[in-house]
Amino acid sequence: MSILFILLFFTLTLTQAVGQQQQVPHIISPEVMNDNSVVFRLRAPNATSVIVNGTFPDARKEMTKNAEGVFEYRTTPITPDMYTYTFSVDGVKATDPSNNIVVRDGSHIESRLMIPGGITEVIDVKDVPHGKLSAVWYPSPTLGKTRRMMVYTPPGYDTSNESYPVLYLLHGAGGDEEAWVSRGRTNYILDNLIAQGKAVPMIVVIPNGNASATSAPGETPLSIRLAQDAGAMAQAGAMVGSSVPDGIVKDIIPFIEANYRVKANKENRALSGLSMGGYQTQMTSNAYPNTFNYIGVMSMGLMSTMGEYNKDNHIAQLKALQAANPKLYWIACGTTDFLYQSVLDLIKLYDEIGFKYIYRESEGGHTWNNWRLYLSEFAPMLFK
Repeated sequence: MSILFILLFFTLTLTQAVGQQQQVPHIISPEVMNDNSVVFRLRAPNATSVIVNGTFPDARKEMTKNAEGVFEYRTTPITPDMYTYTFSVDGVKATDPSNNIVVRDGSHIESRLMIPGGITEVIDVKDVPHGKLSAVWYPSPTLGKTRRMMVYTPPGYDTSNESYPVLYLLHGAGGDEEAWVSRGRTNYILDNLIAQGKAVPMIVVIPNGNASATSAPGETPLSIRLAQDAGAMAQAGAMVGSSVPDGIVKDIIPFIEANYRVKANKENRALSGLSMGGYQTQMTSNAYPNTFNYIGVMSMGLMSTMGEYNKDNHIAQLKALQAANPKLYWIACGTTDFLYQSVLDLIKLYDEIGFKYIYRESEGGHTWNNWRLYLSEFAPMLFK
């Protein structure tokens, strides 16, 4: 066999392979159309069924397969906001391989969809001065661990001598200190609100609200992670017990006030949280009534079945908090939230004892779409 023949054979083979490779369609997914409808696509020639699931309205739709093995589905127009979605490929959950943006809240790892306009003017990255987001380890004698939290310092912090107020922001069950960043967009919300003059520059501290954990899973020492996997999540009481409020007030606040330029008084401290973090917000502000001047409870109401609930003790704590006279006590919940009735029960109790609050009711349920909205509304109310 001559060398010329061999070269010609490999040239033809390579040309055929490249030609076949070029026939594989380039997949764009998700594709946001001019009317804000969205086209999802997934090339899966060997799959028989692909379903798109998401946090946008009317999700969970069967996708249609074309002759090239590409599954496709086009939504109706979607309201501008940030959403998440996954594919179910023959029953197996998968992120979108054509979309390199994913977000995480605990074990929920999903592809991200951003529909421009509306609230994305607050939650998206804008060409404005940006603050600094740091992962900070701190000693927690209360919980017997060195633990991790996220700390946002506003634009200009590093180049000024100014002192700042602090918002302590708590995540929900199943989440960790990264949830309010990955899904909550906290740093971008604050960047944009500060740039727009709607919020005063502030530091935001996002702790890990799971008392049995040191940090987000990827940052946890392996020996501790294995112990957690063996059953730490069964210690649900530890996540909502007194150890969390004590850890915030006795460990986190002193650390922040010793290591950052802050206005270290009640008038310049705020506390807020969603779901489990909303319950921890209640417990902490009830147990330490003279610590926070601004309190925000998101998607959490009267949880009389959680722990050892004693109505008389609860009312006594509320009376002490009432006497401390916080400047703002803000409650927010969606009308289709599964905890909506518990929120109504909570404000009914507050009404009975004459406890002052502001109630914000929105559409939607127990979702990040609501919690990002609530933060964008709560932050401008603070420290003014």
